[in-house]
Amino acid sequence: MRRFVAFAICIFSVPVFAQDIAEPFKVGTFEIDGAPEVGIVLRDSLIIELNAANAALERSASYPSVPMPANMIELIERYDYGLKRRLYEIVNDHVNNGRLDGNRPDYVHYVAGVRTLPPIMYPGKILNAAVNFYSHVDETGTDEEREEERRLRREQRGVPYLFLKPSRGAVVGNGSPIVIPYGRNRTDWEVELGAVIGRTAKYVSANDAEAHVFGYMVTMDISDRGGRPPGGARFTSDWFVGKGHDTFAPQGPWIVPKEFYGNPMEILRQSLSVGDEQMQEATAGDMIHSLWEMIEYGSSIITLYPGDVINNGTSGGTGMGTAVRGEQRFLQPGEVVTATIEGIGTLELPVVGEEMPEGLTGAELPPVDTYRDPL
Repeated sequence: MRRFVAFAICIFSVPVFAQDIAEPFKVGTFEIDGAPEVGIVLRDSLIIELNAANAALERSASYPSVPMPANMIELIERYDYGLKRRLYEIVNDHVNNGRLDGNRPDYVHYVAGVRTLPPIMYPGKILNAAVNFYSHVDETGTDEEREEERRLRREQRGVPYLFLKPSRGAVVGNGSPIVIPYGRNRTDWEVELGAVIGRTAKYVSANDAEAHVFGYMVTMDISDRGGRPPGGARFTSDWFVGKGHDTFAPQGPWIVPKEFYGNPMEILRQSLSVGDEQMQEATAGDMIHSLWEMIEYGSSIITLYPGDVINNGTSGGTGMGTAVRGEQRFLQPGEVVTATIEGIGTLELPVVGEEMPEGLTGAELPPVDTYRDPL
């Protein structure tokens, strides 16, 4: 059997912690008996309820009492302060004693038998990188324009561009629908790697950024390309309209602790399909700024806390781009979007349309076709 070893090294006479793990695991949040429960995911198919498994483990005098986290953010905060050891003990106990095969405890569930919720309910903040892949630069331009813009970006990288994405309301888990807002008929897709912050970070160097990461998950940056209606304030863009709708920040299906994934700047491979058509595929080699540079940049502006999420940006192949398919193409009700990152997992979400709202006064965001030429 392949064995995984985790190390936590301290100085000043504190003993070195090294613990074998029988199998790598992931952590997520699931609806069990009508309530959200933090669970350990093994083999991408089985969920161990953390609270119940810990209670069973503590019936043995060999294991001291360890309070369990109330939610995923608390787990992340305490992971390096005792919870990692306990999660390893729970996994080893279940794997080594055959509790995942045959006669499983009633607190071990099949993934397919429960509802998968967003792993973090809900991140304090979500920072997304804009145009951070060379293949995503000027996707609507001609071949010559794209080549020139990408050449300029290579020569003049500058600093990253990060924007805030809403959390509660926008964040949904695997299997939940992406809702196309009423009249907003230019809804686009973007697959991204979500890096979950594990330790408080302020002015963190890119050289030290990885130490502040807890783990990784699959995310999508669903986007409204319909723009802002004319009139009123003379702004040329509106990131809230473009990125802020309900359901526009899918996350999950779970989080892979970083010790079980590796360096994303070496192994990242992310892809997205709409139905049977692959729209995007990219590796870290296409990124303009590294994940570590984005953490340095973000933490130079605002303190990053455990459970915050930084998304690495998306590659070419978005719906608004014409470089890959030769024409624009947006999401339609009835379609299914599938986003995958190798070594982490897959998000699969159906697309639905929103019903026409009633009783509004005219101050709402209007349908795109009322101020732009119909598609």
